[in-house]
Amino acid sequence: MELWWLFFRLEGRVRRLDYWLGVVVLTVPAVGAYFLDRATGNADADGFGPFSAVVTAVTSWSWIALHAKRWHDRDKSGWWTLIGLVPFIGAVWMLIELGVLRGTDGANKYGPDPLSD
Repeated sequence: MELWWLFFRLEGRVRRLDYWLGVVVLTVPAVGAYFLDRATGNADADGFGPFSAVVTAVTSWSWIALHAKRWHDRDKSGWWTLIGLVPFIGAVWMLIELGVLRGTDGANKYGPDPLSD
């Protein structure tokens, strides 16, 4: 699996294991930026500061690409990522759909089954 494809391309499908590895890779710099903002005294009440802002700006597209490919594996449009904007319900829905449930068996309109590789 190519990292460029995983984090920057919208087409294709990704299996759950690769999805979770991508989540870890994108979360580590966010956590580091949070602590850096807190340690430098630049954080607001929520812990968000300039380092967090930069990491968020840099990784936003990668989050979208990763989620889109996982939705594709579930045979749904990447636009389903927008359900995450619904408070609480959206996050739970995405956790179950993307992180827990299997993708569709065999090829679908978004590409071949990533488990068949």
